[in-house]
Amino acid sequence: EVQLVESGGGLVQAGGSLRLSCAASGFTFDDYAIGWFRQAPGKEREGISRISKSDGSTYYADSVKGRFTIFSAKNTVYLQMNSLKPEDTAVYYCAAAPYIYTVVEVAIPEGLYDYWGQGTQVTVSS
Repeated sequence: EVQLVESGGGLVQAGGSLRLSCAASGFTFDDYAIGWFRQAPGKEREGISRISKSDGSTYYADSVKGRFTIFSAKNTVYLQMNSLKPEDTAVYYCAAAPYIYTVVEVAIPEGLYDYWGQGTQVTVSS
C-alpha cells in the first residue's frame, strides 16, 4: 500500500521554525518527486516546494523562497521552515509525482501528483 505520512506540524510564534517530515512507503522512492503543498482556509491549495531525487532538482514557490528548505534522507522528505509568518498558517500536505515530470526550477502541476498524505496543521501566531 502506498503511504505518505506527514508529521511535525504544530503551533509556533512568528519568526520561529518547524521541520515537517513526509515518510513514504509502498513505492520506489527514487522514481518519484515529492512535493509539499499547503492550503489555508478559503484559499486554493498552493504548491510550495518539491524535490526529485533522480536529478537532485528542487523547486520553491516565491512565497517561501529563502525561508523554507526541502531535503531528503532515505525514504523521508523534510521541509525545514524558518522565519515563519502568520500567513504560513495552513494545512501542509506532501504528495508524490513520477519523477519524469520534473523540470528544473519549475513546479510540477498539482494534477500530476499520484499520491497524497493526510496533512499536518501548521499554525503561526503573531
